[in-house]
Amino acid sequence: MMKTARGIDLSALARPSGAFAMLAVDQREGLRAMLAEHQDGPVSDRTMSDFKMAALRALTPHASAALLDRELAWDRAIAEHAVAPGCALIAAADVLVPGPGELVADSRIDEAVLPAKVRADGAVALKLLVIWRPDDPAEPRVALVDDFIARCRAAGLASIVEPVCRKPRDGRAWNPAEGILPAARELGDRGADIYKAEMPLFGKGAEAEVRRACAELTRTVNGPWVVLSSGVAPDDFPQAVEWACREGASGFLAGRAVWRTVIGRPDIEAALREDAVPRLQRLVEVVDRVAGGFSPGARPRTPHD
Repeated sequence: MMKTARGIDLSALARPSGAFAMLAVDQREGLRAMLAEHQDGPVSDRTMSDFKMAALRALTPHASAALLDRELAWDRAIAEHAVAPGCALIAAADVLVPGPGELVADSRIDEAVLPAKVRADGAVALKLLVIWRPDDPAEPRVALVDDFIARCRAAGLASIVEPVCRKPRDGRAWNPAEGILPAARELGDRGADIYKAEMPLFGKGAEAEVRRACAELTRTVNGPWVVLSSGVAPDDFPQAVEWACREGASGFLAGRAVWRTVIGRPDIEAALREDAVPRLQRLVEVVDRVAGGFSPGARPRTPHD
């Protein structure tokens, strides 16, 4: 049994190797924007839901867990048995709030995601996205994360916290990659069972530089952490995941790097089989080889090769 230091069993979310190979299909307005690039007229909710169901059917046989949103995926996926047996369910418990020039400018806990209901549906974890800005006060973010983790513990669900860095509100020039480590220092020791991080330096730069940043994230986060793929080109993501895992990451929770390149193809189901499935299989091979063999509750806090 794979338990964290807080006693939460993460076995259902992991591969037999002990690594996490988790698929994200909880994108909302971001997915609408991607689909809109390839069609005339507005993208309907049904179009987005259809894409998510196709992705779940094709990809979840190869993933250790799948992250679904309430608005467009959860109930339909449960009703249609779109998630493969053996692939754990994670419910996105966040409302994503748009703002000027940003599809997601803020977030809050989604009160319509009822922990008892999603657990009855088979969920083993909840995920919360948190917007981190260098010029916003820390206290509201910390309070939001603490509230979320407390709700997860009360419901017997694992908690996954996902800080995402955004530009300052004052408009000054700023590289969002500069916020990844400060966000982890603020939120990486609040008690989340899994910390979902943007890829340090977004995977760009020399291997030694990127790996040093990943090692620093390992020293900062108190518990297992996984990488997301936003900001990293799909073809570059397997290498980024390997560097991160060699420095202490436990795997990935990603969507775009797996299925982004099939959007706009005339036959989505065929493209998922021929393109997205091999991409996911390659990522699974990486984490099994590099991050496997560790219990998330007992992983070394120092980098390993």
